[in-house]
Amino acid sequence: MNLKDIKDKIVSGDLKSLLHPGTNTDIHPVDVARILDTLPFNTAYNSFIEFPEKKKATLFAYLSHFLQHKIICKLEPKDAIYILNHINSTDRYSYFVSLKPIDRSKYLDYLDDKNKKATCDMLGYPKQSVARLVNTDFAAITEGMTIAEASEHLRKNQADSDTANVIYVIDGEGKLIDDIPVRRLVLNEPSKTIKDIMDDVVIKLNIGDNTDEAINKFKEYDRTVLPVVNNDNLLIGVITIDDIIDLAEQKTTKELQQFGGVESLEYPYVKTPVFSLIRKRGGWLIVLFLSEMLTATAMGHFQDDIAKAVVLALFVPLVMSSGGNSGSQAATLIIRALAIKELTIRDWWYVMKREAFSGLCLGIILGTIGFIRIAAWQWLGWYNYGQYWELMGVTIFFSLIGIILWGTLSGSMIPIVLKKCKLDPATSSAPFVATLVDVTGLIIYFSIAAVILKGKLL
Repeated sequence: MNLKDIKDKIVSGDLKSLLHPGTNTDIHPVDVARILDTLPFNTAYNSFIEFPEKKKATLFAYLSHFLQHKIICKLEPKDAIYILNHINSTDRYSYFVSLKPIDRSKYLDYLDDKNKKATCDMLGYPKQSVARLVNTDFAAITEGMTIAEASEHLRKNQADSDTANVIYVIDGEGKLIDDIPVRRLVLNEPSKTIKDIMDDVVIKLNIGDNTDEAINKFKEYDRTVLPVVNNDNLLIGVITIDDIIDLAEQKTTKELQQFGGVESLEYPYVKTPVFSLIRKRGGWLIVLFLSEMLTATAMGHFQDDIAKAVVLALFVPLVMSSGGNSGSQAATLIIRALAIKELTIRDWWYVMKREAFSGLCLGIILGTIGFIRIAAWQWLGWYNYGQYWELMGVTIFFSLIGIILWGTLSGSMIPIVLKKCKLDPATSSAPFVATLVDVTGLIIYFSIAAVILKGKLL
């Protein structure tokens, strides 16, 4: 059954045939959730409540936070209690962290004692801690068991879930010894002990690690699930690759939004109210607008020079945009390199040397183009820059070298400085770097012009 058929049945209310045994074996909850997220709320809600109780809990985890919250608000308390207590711990945490504090307190009371304690513990950890992603549903055995005994133990005690793809070996105190892929249990003789098939190599996360370290470990070791232990090596839970993919997507989205000069959005763009979008964008625009006022101040300082040589004003947009563009390029490259651990704070001198050389070369290239442009327009008679047009060309040449060199250094160093101050480098967004270089670029431009054109045009 394709997505169009599923959507038609949901919209028409024909869920009986959709849910009839044997007709929905190829339908994944994520497909249904994707359709519900696109429907008007009343249609989505009426369809959701038609699903059997167990399927509601499964489907709920795949819905957007926006739709989850609206559904929980409208459900009867007993139905909401069932759903919130029967989704896995990671999805439960993800839902609660998306709520406003007042709603969070209300719905925490819907949880049973065990789930409430686990959720509160997770909410108490720092925002970037892996503890907030821990799934407490994992499969554990001891090394003294035979494969046959371990298989029987798992059949009786372990629920069918993605976390059961890797089995964890613990000692009598619950400390992690090793991890074993399920394939080893299947491919070895049942009479062998668990110790016989252990390789004593276990990749794990500490409860105090941050989410960036978790993302890097999944990437480096190509794992689908990793165990999480505390400082005493006690197995706390696991983190699965789907949680990491979601986290990496959220992190990238947030950084891209911040880099574009927008506060990160809590909900998808299409679900965010227009006034929230205005508020998220307005703050940065006001800051950047006030910063750009310094440009007017800088030009006011050089108004006498501009009055003497109006031709200088013609090239203000050229030099300002070149400096801002070079700074934005450098900031983009360095922020990304910091994010994927290609660079660290200690590499600042290496980065500065590379960017200084790059800025110098790029400045010479653009400066040469700028000089040729002035010469060509003068020779072709398209514009008359006066008898000292050569000096004007030299001014643009050296101004572009200085401004682009400054832009690349600023764009590359600001993210590193912010990282050193334990701030998000993404906040050194392209608009911020561009604004900084615009203001300082004007000062560089007019200062160079004052030196080269002194006694001629100035």
